Amino acid sequence: MSTKKRVLSLFFAVVLAFSLVSVAAHATAPEVQSGDIVVLSTNDVHCATITTIADLYAKLAAYRTAQEAIAGKGNVTLVDAGDAVQGDNIGTMTNGEAITDIMNHVGYDLAVPGNHEFDYGMDGFMNLVSLAQFPYISCNFMDLKTDAPVFDGYQMMTYGDVKVAYVGITTPEAITKSAPVYFQDKDGNWIYGFCQDATGQALYDQVQATVDAARADGANYVIGVGHLGVDSASSPWTSKEVIANTTGIDAMFDGHSHTVIDGETVQNKDGEDVTLVQGGYKMANISEIVIHSDGSISGGVVPTAGLTDVDTGVQTYINDEIVAPFKNQLNTVVAHSDVNLTVMNPYTGSRAVRMQETNLGDLCADAYRNILGADIGWVNGGGVRADIKAGDITYANIISVHPFGNMACMIEATGQQILDALEFSVSQTPAAEFGGFLQVSGLQFNVDATIPSPVVTDANKMFVKVGDGDRRVSDVLVDGKPIDPAKTYTVASIDYELFMGGDGYPIFQHNTVLKDRVMVDSQVLITYITKNLGGNVGQAYANPLGQGRINIKHTQFDDVLLADWFAAPVKYAADNGIIKGVSDTTFDPQGSLNRAMVATMLYRMEDSPEVTAPAAFSDVVAGSWYADAVAWAAANGIVKGYEDGTFHPLAAISRQEMATMIFRYIDLKGHVPADYAPGDLTYTDAGSIASWAANAVAFCTENKILNGMGNNTFAPADTSTRAQGATVMQRLMTTDFSPAPAA
Repeated sequence: MSTKKRVLSLFFAVVLAFSLVSVAAHATAPEVQSGDIVVLSTNDVHCATITTIADLYAKLAAYRTAQEAIAGKGNVTLVDAGDAVQGDNIGTMTNGEAITDIMNHVGYDLAVPGNHEFDYGMDGFMNLVSLAQFPYISCNFMDLKTDAPVFDGYQMMTYGDVKVAYVGITTPEAITKSAPVYFQDKDGNWIYGFCQDATGQALYDQVQATVDAARADGANYVIGVGHLGVDSASSPWTSKEVIANTTGIDAMFDGHSHTVIDGETVQNKDGEDVTLVQGGYKMANISEIVIHSDGSISGGVVPTAGLTDVDTGVQTYINDEIVAPFKNQLNTVVAHSDVNLTVMNPYTGSRAVRMQETNLGDLCADAYRNILGADIGWVNGGGVRADIKAGDITYANIISVHPFGNMACMIEATGQQILDALEFSVSQTPAAEFGGFLQVSGLQFNVDATIPSPVVTDANKMFVKVGDGDRRVSDVLVDGKPIDPAKTYTVASIDYELFMGGDGYPIFQHNTVLKDRVMVDSQVLITYITKNLGGNVGQAYANPLGQGRINIKHTQFDDVLLADWFAAPVKYAADNGIIKGVSDTTFDPQGSLNRAMVATMLYRMEDSPEVTAPAAFSDVVAGSWYADAVAWAAANGIVKGYEDGTFHPLAAISRQEMATMIFRYIDLKGHVPADYAPGDLTYTDAGSIASWAANAVAFCTENKILNGMGNNTFAPADTSTRAQGATVMQRLMTTDFSPAPAA
């Protein structure tokens, strides 16, 4: 955080006690004093969830009241940076009206449309605008018939004798990340735009013109309220790029990328500092920018989990008027799952559904193919939004997975069109998330992500063609048989992808339609589970990374796929020069790791320092690939030889031996406290761990460097594999040992 923090005073907590329910002391916040101008922002709330929405908005309202008590009631402004009205069941079931009602009740001062504000169609969005008791602003949401913004580009607010202009900016990705047809007339002509071009200059120029107009109108400060994000896939329209290519913005709220930006300083075109803040996702944080009385600006995020005061009026209103009418329907159990169904990669903790196969993606794609009776089914990863935990599946769970209300369709498509669509689908994986990444059914194929994508897109990031160069996608099978580019297949998916150009897919808009909007997406999934699976999702969907339909190679090694648990560690260790393959194209992940390999990896982590004397082991061959590493490790006490003067460099290393070498290396780096006392090992086979390895195993376990095996065992005598070695090295290189673990 870029500013000082403090705890709100006990006095203030007492003053508010009559209107607020306080459980504990206030959370920390940017320093605010009387007379300061405080601006709060939410972004990407996406309707929160039915169980959290009342508490989140009640905390927001209470926090605003708290800041008003310090800065002054007229000195606190609340804005939203987009994607508020869509994303979960309450928004879906009311076309966003319930969320707009909540925002009115909380007292928002203005909002910027994000890409998902348009998901109910242009008429639906304009209906929400008419219901909102606050203005929407966006300098670059353009009516192309008049070449003028649809809304005001900025909103001026006065605080005493200080004028602050809020400039709204909507991501040009709205064209593809909502449905392109919403921005076209019935003939397919573009009638709305967002100042999008391939260079970003059109957006920068529009923002600059708006900032200049606000300054000419007397603005002392300009705060950008952007729904732009910082993801590389959003370039050249990211918030940082807008700041870097303009002048006159003093600070900016951001959204879109679901990133937590805790008051980062970004330089503008003139080299001046601009404060950038973004609060993440689903109101995990409230963003805050403060214009202090001395003219300085600070910003940061306030975690809502740390806020304990709630506005009981807001909380009661949302629970009674918004949530209660839907609870019975949403809590209805519609099916059951024996397994956890996920959009995540359990090995990395990152969202996977937009860059690789997942079991929930498989399930959703299977639903389209089976319910509509198609050769192929697919669903965009951006349309699979939430996990389903093992156990009862409620209607709310289904709506959370498919909150958009898209309609199921089936078309005819040539094999070549399907190949082109798959190539576009994987054009960004795994470097960046892509909402148009297709989860598939009836298909199996390989992807070589080390090949630069040959896909060509236009200024709107709409697919144009597959250009020259090698394709990433190969070995495509339809129902187990090689795809025929000239053959016609049936494809089941959603209208968003097939008819509306969603995610940048115009490929199928003129194809023969066999089934037109026959069932809403949530009902497709419910029907598949209840009818085709007998009401229960079973072990066929147990693997969180799916059934091997999309096999993505993302390193030079043919035997390391993105779905492998060791994929990320192998890539990390290889990219950092810590580990090499057994050949240029083979890693051999399950091959045995030997003693020399571990010494060599640690030696490489130290940038292979010069060795002045060879190791005093009779079986370490001078000039061998491992000789210097073993000599360095021995000189630093990381390895020891046997009583007969040998080292056995090529002998397979056990897990407890590897833990010992790792522990000695960490101690060499000064990260093991002198008085370190290990806790009790809880492994069921802890008694099998050698006494000389016990401390090492305990320390590596406590710091999550070397974890146990299945069934709470450590398997100390088992041979370590090359995949395990890469994983341990990645953890070792990315663990912060400062301060050193307590004794």
